[in-house]
Amino acid sequence: MKFSEHWLRSFVDPPLTSEELAEALTMAGLEVEAWEPVAPPFSGVVVGRVLAVEKHPEADRLTICRVDAGGDPLTIVCGAPNVRSGMKAPCALVGARLPQLTIQEARVRGVVSQGMLCSAWELGLSQEASGLMELPAHAPVGMDVREALDLDDRLFTLKLTPNRGDCLSVAGIAREVAAITATSLRLPEAEPVFASVKDTLPLRVEASDACPLYCGRVIRGVNPVAPTPDWMLQRLERSGVRSVNALVDVTNYVMLELGQPLHAFDLARIEERIVVRFGRPGEKLTLLNGQQVETAPFLVIADGVKPLALAGIMGGADSAVGAATADVFLEAAFFSPQAVAGKAFSLGFTSESLHRFERGVDYAATRQAMERATQLILAICGGRAGPIGQVEGALPKREPIQLRVARAQRLLGIELDAAKVSELLRRLQFRFVEERDVFYVTPHTYRFDLQIEEDLIEELARLYGYDRIPATLPSGTATIRPAPEGVRSAEALRQRLVDRDYQEVVTYAFVEEALNGDLTGNREPVRLLNPLASQMGVMRGSLWTGLLQCLRYNLSRQRSRVRVFEVGSCFLRQDGELRQPERIAVLAYGEALPEQWGEKPRDVDFFDVKADLEALFAPRPVRTVARSHPALHPGRSAAVVVEGTEVGWIGALHPRWQQKYELPKAPVLFEVDLAEALRAPVPAAQTLSKLPLVRRDIAVLVDEGWPAQALLDALEGLHLDRVVEVGLFDVYRGGSLPPGKKSLAFRVLFQDTQKTLTDQEVEELVAQLVRALEHKFQAKLRI
Repeated sequence: MKFSEHWLRSFVDPPLTSEELAEALTMAGLEVEAWEPVAPPFSGVVVGRVLAVEKHPEADRLTICRVDAGGDPLTIVCGAPNVRSGMKAPCALVGARLPQLTIQEARVRGVVSQGMLCSAWELGLSQEASGLMELPAHAPVGMDVREALDLDDRLFTLKLTPNRGDCLSVAGIAREVAAITATSLRLPEAEPVFASVKDTLPLRVEASDACPLYCGRVIRGVNPVAPTPDWMLQRLERSGVRSVNALVDVTNYVMLELGQPLHAFDLARIEERIVVRFGRPGEKLTLLNGQQVETAPFLVIADGVKPLALAGIMGGADSAVGAATADVFLEAAFFSPQAVAGKAFSLGFTSESLHRFERGVDYAATRQAMERATQLILAICGGRAGPIGQVEGALPKREPIQLRVARAQRLLGIELDAAKVSELLRRLQFRFVEERDVFYVTPHTYRFDLQIEEDLIEELARLYGYDRIPATLPSGTATIRPAPEGVRSAEALRQRLVDRDYQEVVTYAFVEEALNGDLTGNREPVRLLNPLASQMGVMRGSLWTGLLQCLRYNLSRQRSRVRVFEVGSCFLRQDGELRQPERIAVLAYGEALPEQWGEKPRDVDFFDVKADLEALFAPRPVRTVARSHPALHPGRSAAVVVEGTEVGWIGALHPRWQQKYELPKAPVLFEVDLAEALRAPVPAAQTLSKLPLVRRDIAVLVDEGWPAQALLDALEGLHLDRVVEVGLFDVYRGGSLPPGKKSLAFRVLFQDTQKTLTDQEVEELVAQLVRALEHKFQAKLRI
């Protein structure tokens, strides 16, 4: 928000310098991003009137001017092409100091020049120097140009936070300054304009939730080519708004002054009525900026036949006021922020009106803004105004907010009594009721940011002064909290993977819908209403989406070996509810080991990554059960089971996706629930035996269909006291074995903590193990 300091001081004039005012606004939460003079320093320049112009006898491009500068006429040699008799221009007297030079009396081609007529460039007011700067006809001759053009003004630029839409106007900023500095406030008055004609236009609001208030009035007989007053042009220009014509300038001026956007339609271009509705499929509108848009997703202002404007955003070119306009329909409305928010993204541009409506305008001042604009139009362009038509729906309610003095003191850490709180609330012009140190405050209609008690406490802090609140360090006894042994930290899991040669990555949770569907099989993902880009339209259902994109990024940069992992949230819709489980996922691609002389190169495989998975869960045992997954190779895909609970998936990428995403080799991946990976068994003390271990190998012949893990589980499930370890060390097929059979060899370790085991005791234990395999799997002992 850019505005003129002098414009602001016409509403509120605190006894502060410009620098102090900027500091006060910044410390109150309205950051002053820049404040700068409207003109560079210069002196000795007055308003001059050219009395006569004659050609220089010694130079074709020079003229000799007689200039009235408030005293005796001066002779000035001038080379400007636009100089003429009767015009008023800045005249730098002898001794004047300009940004680039100091003026002295000089002889130019034999003629003494007693000063200089100046262009805007020479005064530092413009980058162009095409001719003399022409001053208004009413500027008093001899007056200092700085005073005549108000060049001692300063421009303030505020960097407002999105919740302070009430300060997107000079009146709103003036209210803040008055409250901050406890200075009286003088806002412009807008008395109701007498309706000298009875003409009205029928109004209908079909989208009352999006437009709870709509006002309009007819103004007949305006002069569209009437010049905009210099004071208005100056304020518009210094606020960064260009002049269009008097009618448009008035609507822009009132928007800057009061914060209420308005729009003027050419009444002759409106058919039958005004209708506020949503756009229709196939309906198009050409805007004032020349862009043609489809109106379907937008709220529009229409007549009985066609759309006229995008509500709260921009008017249409066909209904715009111009030099031929004789009658005007002036509108002012309150559009719900939810109805217009985010539209700039789909349009590719924003507007001053949209910027304000998105943040909320004061619906209680909509009629006031219309009266103010009508006053200015009648004063500048003439005409006769009709009555204001209005359609009102359910406007936002402003419920009282409870403010407890004790809570304000506790949060701010300062002494505040009820009297001080009452004073601060009055400076903000809040309405309130006090009951035993509890205030019930009703926020203004322009303060959409005030919703809860903490918002009001923040207001007290702003006015009290952030710099006056003492800085106190927190105090307390620091204690070390016990670390539960049954839960590991996510950092511990990260370190385990880093130790196994993985690197952590953090990827976007927004992914392409097709990629998410390929890797999850879910064709109904959690979609974003307002995505950052078309390829980021859904929330990820698996961490594999980000890891696969990371792999492709590295491969395109000649990285042939990639080992990455990520810890993060996934987003699922199940049974009509949204879930956000946290997971940990791994991707390994390329060679199993870095290139070296000690090992032959080979590609990473399923069992390499399974070893990493087992290391992640250790000492908890991990089981893999062959099962298909839409993202994984049909023959290299398994569910991960820990202590009887399915916690995730492991496998190689499906050949279809390998081809689609142009990967030379298939990466191996796993993804498991983070909560399950964080669980850890509580350590339990066991007696260490000082006696020797006894090893026996058991080789059995079983059907090919039995997985080795099933036999291991059966052996461990016997829970024999003296059996301390069972492991598979050999699998053999073919040779002399019968068809459909395989040989599995198990290593069994026996130990007792009290005595050395005898051969007979060991053989009895081996017999129990063999009988269990024979009974359950029809296994035969190989001798």
